[in-house]
Amino acid sequence: MASRCISDNRHVKIGNSVLNASTIDAGESGRFVSLDAFRGLTIAGMILVNTPGSWSYVYAPLRHAEWHGATPTDLVFPFFLFIVGTAMAFSFRKYDFQLSRASTRKVLRRVILIFVIGFLLGAFPFTRSFADLRIPGVLQRIAVAYGLASVICLTIRGRKLVATSAILLLLYWLLLVAFGGSDPYSVETNLVRKIDLAVFGASHLYTGFGIPFDPEGLLSTIPSAVTVLIGFLVGSEIRTSDNITMSLLRMLLFGTALIALGLVWAWFMPINKPLWTSSYVLYTAGIATCTLAWFAWIIDVRGLKSWSKPLVVFGMNPLFAYVLSILWVKVMLYIVKLPVDGESVNGYRWLFTRVFEPLAGPMFGSLLFAVAHVVVIWGIVRVMYARKIFVKI
Repeated sequence: MASRCISDNRHVKIGNSVLNASTIDAGESGRFVSLDAFRGLTIAGMILVNTPGSWSYVYAPLRHAEWHGATPTDLVFPFFLFIVGTAMAFSFRKYDFQLSRASTRKVLRRVILIFVIGFLLGAFPFTRSFADLRIPGVLQRIAVAYGLASVICLTIRGRKLVATSAILLLLYWLLLVAFGGSDPYSVETNLVRKIDLAVFGASHLYTGFGIPFDPEGLLSTIPSAVTVLIGFLVGSEIRTSDNITMSLLRMLLFGTALIALGLVWAWFMPINKPLWTSSYVLYTAGIATCTLAWFAWIIDVRGLKSWSKPLVVFGMNPLFAYVLSILWVKVMLYIVKLPVDGESVNGYRWLFTRVFEPLAGPMFGSLLFAVAHVVVIWGIVRVMYARKIFVKI
């Protein structure tokens, strides 16, 4: 992995000057602790929903909605993109929020590295030919959405940024309706699928919906970038505030308004994660805004931090934790083989059927299997945290 391992205690001090001017207690490091905790909760959620003991035994809240609608699991990915945007509101301050040579180089570097890591992670363990290798993916979506949002944030200011976000969501809605046939939100005829089939070809797309359709498609990256932009707007509210209590109240009102708008828009454009519909953007960003506001109030304003320390451990090494969890699962699935009743099974199945299923039954055992993976990955990043090793890109 092309990354920089920091073995001393130097960090980007998120919002340091703002925190000193407000009532938030950022601690000795000057970090916005609640953002780290929120990020950590999101990463823990990603690992939890990605690693059940068996996909045949998963509690409903830990499954994605089959198509339209949203479960708690459908909040995880947009939460992470929202957090990316919030952090940008602090990290871009060093570039004076200008699209300069330095900021462009930083953004391009991150886009390329995250995209390549995501692609290689999808290709691992490198046993398939490129002819049937999926090109889009989660990290690829994060990379491109971050890149698009960064360019917009570094070139557009204030209310124009709000207007741009609204225009992008409206434009995406109109495109889906205009070119999606009689049912523009169906898995078969939607415009996102048509574009991906034309650009990538069917063999390079996700097939989990029964036909080639990728939930991290090209066109749907546009509204996902708006999720990042909303996070940036919320982060800017915090960064520029002289009264953090009032800012958090405004965040709660803003988040509630986004949720309401998303639910109203859903009457015309369904809330749908695979299509990343505009209503889904507003609905999930609204929940993320309210969640961050409450985290900031409890952790940074009230100073109740001890409960959040396990989350901060995850939040300080999010990319490493996510990549490690995926690599571990793929090793257990495709490389480790163990004998069971005269046949060879993969290590993932063996661990579930021989340890967790006998211990707690298929359904709860599947959940314990996922929780165990969260705990193990947390233990690894906890050691890194104690040694002040933070993987940055």
